[in-house]
Amino acid sequence: MGEVWPNALPGSAAADYGSISLSPEGAFPVRSFQTFTIVYTVGEYGLDDTGAIKLVQRWTADNGVAQCHDPAAPNYITAIASNGVRLDLHIEPYPHQRPWYNGLRITVARGYMEPGDTITITLGDRSGGSPGYRLQTFSESCLEFLVLVDACATGVFLPIAAKGVEVLPAPIDRWVLTAPTLRRPGEAFSIGIRAEDHWGNATGFHPTRLRLRASGPVENLPTEVDFAEGRRAMRIGNLSIGAEGTTHLELLSEDGAVLAQSNPVLVRQGDHAAYWGDLHGQSGETVGINTIREYFEFARDVAFLDVTSHQANDFQITNGFWSEINAVSAEFDVPGQFTAFPGYEWSGNTPLGGDHNVFFRNEGEQIHRSSHALLADRSDLATDAHTINDLFAALQGRDCVLYAHVGGRPVDISRGEDARLRTAVEVHSDWGTFEWILTDAFKLNYRVGVVCNSDVHKGAPGAAYPGASEFGAASGLTCFLAKELARDGIFRAMRERHHFGTTGCRAHIDVAIHLGTQGEVFPEDPRVSDLPPKPATLARMGDIARTGAREVQVDIDLHAHAPIERIDVFCRDQRVETFRPYAALDLGQRIRVLWEGAEYRGRGRTTRWHGSLSTSRATIERFQAINAWNLERPVRQGDAKTIDFDTVTTGNFGGVDLWLNDTLDGELIIDTGLVQAQMRLSDIGMDDRIFDAGGLERRIRVFRLPEALDRCEMRCSTMIPVASDGQDLPIWIRTTTEDGHRIWTSPVYIIPSG
Repeated sequence: MGEVWPNALPGSAAADYGSISLSPEGAFPVRSFQTFTIVYTVGEYGLDDTGAIKLVQRWTADNGVAQCHDPAAPNYITAIASNGVRLDLHIEPYPHQRPWYNGLRITVARGYMEPGDTITITLGDRSGGSPGYRLQTFSESCLEFLVLVDACATGVFLPIAAKGVEVLPAPIDRWVLTAPTLRRPGEAFSIGIRAEDHWGNATGFHPTRLRLRASGPVENLPTEVDFAEGRRAMRIGNLSIGAEGTTHLELLSEDGAVLAQSNPVLVRQGDHAAYWGDLHGQSGETVGINTIREYFEFARDVAFLDVTSHQANDFQITNGFWSEINAVSAEFDVPGQFTAFPGYEWSGNTPLGGDHNVFFRNEGEQIHRSSHALLADRSDLATDAHTINDLFAALQGRDCVLYAHVGGRPVDISRGEDARLRTAVEVHSDWGTFEWILTDAFKLNYRVGVVCNSDVHKGAPGAAYPGASEFGAASGLTCFLAKELARDGIFRAMRERHHFGTTGCRAHIDVAIHLGTQGEVFPEDPRVSDLPPKPATLARMGDIARTGAREVQVDIDLHAHAPIERIDVFCRDQRVETFRPYAALDLGQRIRVLWEGAEYRGRGRTTRWHGSLSTSRATIERFQAINAWNLERPVRQGDAKTIDFDTVTTGNFGGVDLWLNDTLDGELIIDTGLVQAQMRLSDIGMDDRIFDAGGLERRIRVFRLPEALDRCEMRCSTMIPVASDGQDLPIWIRTTTEDGHRIWTSPVYIIPSG
């Protein structure tokens, strides 16, 4: 799909240029060392002097970095010609068009090769002591090795064939128990059980009997379930809770050991429930892996999402694949059970507006691409929308919603605006965290909600981990507060911004703003709608409201999956208050050090945090890494007074908690390539000590915590003045949990009266 090969061909078929074989074939564990032999047999055109072949893999692959200079090191690659001609090997990170990157170029030097001659490529040649070629961190039904040939030494490489192997997940490392976060009394729901390996792949190699336990009555909850051999996940349905309250569930081994705890399940009377979605990712038909059908199956059956959409880059979507996207979306959309939207990623370059996700309520809509960059069929070129304003114009009157997205190419929302269409900005995905896109919107006086997704390329929407690739964060989720799990209900929540985003956790947060007796809430943005406001004393998350009050009361009700570290309240881009579930008197011998931020807004945003933390006198009794996603970039204790780390951030944060034997004596020393700092331990308190590192919101923060945190629920209130300058007052909440997750609410936009 969407692969453009040259129109000029030396022959009529790929077999004219040669053939390939691969050994061994079969299935191999993630991140294992292997040796593969690929034999290219020269075709009828021969292989001319300075002709070449290329061995390429998909961009998503995070296999070991290939090298051909150290026979004893990992990932050593050799190539031998059967006729003895010299071969020159060059590693090429970007050897071909997307998605075929991660390549090796083998050039014939000082000679030529005849039909029937062979080139034998050994990936992970162990003859010189190399441990082999290291496989990727994620499971895949077919990891492909594609061979391209320039038989006539013209610089034009043509595909011959691809061979592949299956990459298997590792054994079970942890269990995940997923439950809904908000339902109404007696409303049916299901829970999901998933097994993951240490890289986060869904796995299940051993049949297991499991037990379930709830903190309160759950109708039809079984006490025991069997997790079958080879099963990655299982769903238990037809459950309900009759009374209002909060329930937690636990997954236990057969002998009673707790394996996993669910997120809280809130049961409340009300006009809406909570439905979880990851609406942004793509499959192997474009730049990801696996098929679109596997993509939807994973979202529904393994990640236990309620809502999803397939979002391929538009310049790779053939007309045939657009029809397939529509057909599969319609097939998987089942009102009351699972909601799937047809859509695509409009992938305009940043100066033209940058990436935007397009979601249609119904099938059969015309796709308007940013370009035909990877499409040979140009018959519908006239339907393209080259700029974001062209796209807004093309979508007028269409039943659709747009999100602004920061992917490899960053969005620039200043290039155009249409409040009828663009309802939200994506502040977190596998690419990192991008709060700046929300604060950009405030500066431009836009009214948008907050969403988080994955932009997953690894076949795991709703449950993706970064592995060892350039992705720097785990995938996000969006919680839609809707009356029903159906396209109408979710679309209404999208248009009214009644949703919040997380970095992958499932929590529940309510925000209520007291407007006073003269308050009003607009059913639609008054800038683009003539619908009159309705009288209201309360505004909820995402609302556009008006009040004559001089100040408003903000109520926050948070039920988290893990202990709460803090709740920050923001007006526009300014933090106005912080709530913590502890006081200064509760602080203990625990120091939290966080590193965060990015280089800049573009593709090369990754920041490497390489260095150490050390104490001059106190000893480190234990430590806990935070958001250390790449297992090969570890946080380690060097000695009794030192922690060494080598991690990355892409706008998100990582760090470490240190439990010291004494925090009143001595100093903490930070030594990285970006920050060198020294401070007395006794000066570290509850408030952040910030050490700026340049770049984009790049810094190190240091503060003290209690020995343990245990509050997963918080209710708090604050009063916020309403300015009379006529400008919107966006009020939004950001929550941080002890385990490193974040939750962002869509802003409530307060419009002053008069």
